[in-house]
Amino acid sequence: MAKPKLVKSELDQQIADLVAETDKKTLVIWACDCAERVLPYFEEKRTDDQRPRRAIEAGRKWVRDGVFKMADIRGASLAAHAAARDVADDGAARSAARAAGQAVATTHVPTHSIAAAIYTATAARESASPADAEVAAAQERHWQYEHLIELRGQSK
Repeated sequence: MAKPKLVKSELDQQIADLVAETDKKTLVIWACDCAERVLPYFEEKRTDDQRPRRAIEAGRKWVRDGVFKMADIRGASLAAHAAARDVADDGAARSAARAAGQAVATTHVPTHSIAAAIYTATAARESASPADAEVAAAQERHWQYEHLIELRGQSK
């Protein structure tokens, strides 16, 4: 049986419930933190391509200054997704770039943070050996859940 394209986890609903109750700024921080954890998988494959990194930086810039320019956000997200298509043969690198694209898109639509986290867990799974893949994904989802709870506590 082929493994699913994206990670499914027992924490999916709990994370979705937390996301629904969390402010956008905290979600952007969380999504960027998630994507940044797996960014090395992309950057090791494409050392000259900064598009996913720039997407994460655009999300963090919005957190700092609060200025939202749809063209900039959309451009950064689409560029990261284009970078993902350019490494279609490497699942971890592709998912890492997609996580970055979803992270910056969270500045516009908060639920994109869920996709950023799922792509991050997928990159973690894809980077692990077949024997360790599901454990790597589960550990990543656990970190994401705990990190979101921690960030929510800091924003109060």
